Amino acid sequence: MMAAAKPIIQKISPIPVPPFLLDDKIYDTLAEAPSLDMNVARPQPSWTFARKHPSGRKMPQAIAHRGYKAKHPENTMGAFRGAIKAKAHAMETDIHLTKDDVVVLSHDATLKRCFGKDEKIIDCSWDYISQQRTLAAPHEPMPRFKDLLEFLASPGSENVWLLLDIKLDNDAENVMRLIAETVQSVPPHPLKPWNQRLVLGCWAVKFLPLCAEHLPTFPITHIGFSIPYARKFLSVPNVSFNMLQKTLMLPFFGARFIRDVKAKGRPLYFWTVNEEDMMRWSINKEVDGVITDDPKRFLEVCDEWEQGKRKINISWSQWMMAAWINFMVLVFGTIFWWKYSSSTGKGKPTQSKAVEEGAR
Repeated sequence: MMAAAKPIIQKISPIPVPPFLLDDKIYDTLAEAPSLDMNVARPQPSWTFARKHPSGRKMPQAIAHRGYKAKHPENTMGAFRGAIKAKAHAMETDIHLTKDDVVVLSHDATLKRCFGKDEKIIDCSWDYISQQRTLAAPHEPMPRFKDLLEFLASPGSENVWLLLDIKLDNDAENVMRLIAETVQSVPPHPLKPWNQRLVLGCWAVKFLPLCAEHLPTFPITHIGFSIPYARKFLSVPNVSFNMLQKTLMLPFFGARFIRDVKAKGRPLYFWTVNEEDMMRWSINKEVDGVITDDPKRFLEVCDEWEQGKRKINISWSQWMMAAWINFMVLVFGTIFWWKYSSSTGKGKPTQSKAVEEGAR
């Protein structure tokens, strides 16, 4: 469905459409409504809350998006080393699997954009992928998840935590099992076990029981852009939220969601925030973390905020982008809810129930 609509949407859109809004797998998550097990309690990731600035005020943590993406090829060891050097508090990275079940770090499911090869990662062996180099200088290889863990366990990196974006392209059971096996294979830093440094980022509720099965002591964050869908996770103890910033700019719905998350005592992070005024907007909302391509600049903006530079000038183009993204989420989210509810069976919510749940 989305494949047929994609060229039409891109043609009529007044602004560039973010790729994730045209991904069938993302919208399929909105159509899933398995029961949430209230007994699947997760540990509270207290180390991911906003931290005190030298001035005494709490400020959002700087979370390096795919490493220091603004200065290095994304999701490479150079980008991760750069994030540490820039004094990022945390890093965000993306999980995929190779054909021979090696956990690798890549945002895309294919090698096309970053490596120039028109092949899917899941169809390639690790031996083949390890020989590829990024199109962007300095032409680095794709790392394994294991490589990053070994780096984070080394001296000088022990205070940085990691947020995993577990992509939907792979089999859920298989990817969770292999993530757990990889974590268990790398000894942590003596002062900090992995369950105090890793946050499991899940787009869909179906991942919750798999997290409980394979990594029961590790905290979870919901990654998303749909406020009604995210509200499902408010009923699960200690799940934090990693939300698309622009969906929370809605005057009523976004503000209400931020308020409800804070009332539950849950950490809240925004993705992906690169414009300086958007950084200041995020600081003003007192979120716990900001995922950004440029963690160094974000930390500078935090310093400037404490020095009195607090004026926020959101441009018309930025408001248009936020409005268009929210419109897309509303339209396609509704379509997929309807698609799901029209074929409901036993145990599946009806359309009216889905709408009612989304409004809560």
